[in-house]
Amino acid sequence: MVKWLLVIGLVVLVVLLMNKASRRREVPQQPGGEPKVEDMVRCHVCGVNLPRSEAILSRGRFYCGEEHRRQNGA
Repeated sequence: MVKWLLVIGLVVLVVLLMNKASRRREVPQQPGGEPKVEDMVRCHVCGVNLPRSEAILSRGRFYCGEEHRRQNGA
């Protein structure tokens, strides 16, 4: 009885280790190594944070969209 429990335990351990190893291989690596880090800015009207590349800059203030830029009279 003890032998069977040990065998089952070893089989479960091997299966778990194989799953973990296969998951590591499935994760795609980004070209160039480390991921890009981008500065975040806050919309002057609503306060939402968004990447600087997606924000609209007008008169030294950032906005999340054209509507908020117009709303503020900029």
